[in-house]
Amino acid sequence: MTLPDRPAVRRLEGPRPPRPHAGRSVPDRQRPLGAPPAMALKRPHKFDPDAEPELFQGVLARRMVAFLVDVCIVLAPMIVLWVMFAILGVLTLGLGWMLFWLIGPAALGWALLYTATTLGGPYSATVGMRMHGLEMRTWYGAPVYPLLACVRLLVFFIVVSVLTPAVLLLGLFNGRRRLLHDFICGTVVINTVPRSVELVIRR
Repeated sequence: MTLPDRPAVRRLEGPRPPRPHAGRSVPDRQRPLGAPPAMALKRPHKFDPDAEPELFQGVLARRMVAFLVDVCIVLAPMIVLWVMFAILGVLTLGLGWMLFWLIGPAALGWALLYTATTLGGPYSATVGMRMHGLEMRTWYGAPVYPLLACVRLLVFFIVVSVLTPAVLLLGLFNGRRRLLHDFICGTVVINTVPRSVELVIRR
């Protein structure tokens, strides 16, 4: 005589806790996009001017020259646009001059686009900075991303317009040659690796 099969009993289980990814930490979903990890905020500054002086040697002077190069790149299309509107105004008996107001917004948009694609690009440097062996990093050593590059440009405009260009003298009084907008945005400008190696060999 065979016993009838007993019905299978289903085990009621609660939801299983998520398992961490193998070999990496669980991402902090409360952290804003692009913000440094919480552990990075507890680290000391990535770049030490006492241990690595070659990273900051001559940075301030070449940074000013690089800025002038970038200003020329940003202004060149605006000058062409101004000339086009002036000629159009002559041909249309003054109607084309009504387009001059577009130059301001166009200049701001072009400056933001230029900064996002160069300073926020793979080299973390504008054209002028690359010509002079400079690059920008966050204070904890990460490359600059496009959003941070645009925010830093706007902060620069505000700082210079409110406090005058004399605020740039702040770079003379700290070892990392950081300016006020660098402190506000958490960035630092350093020499590139080839430039740093060249300075070390010259010693």
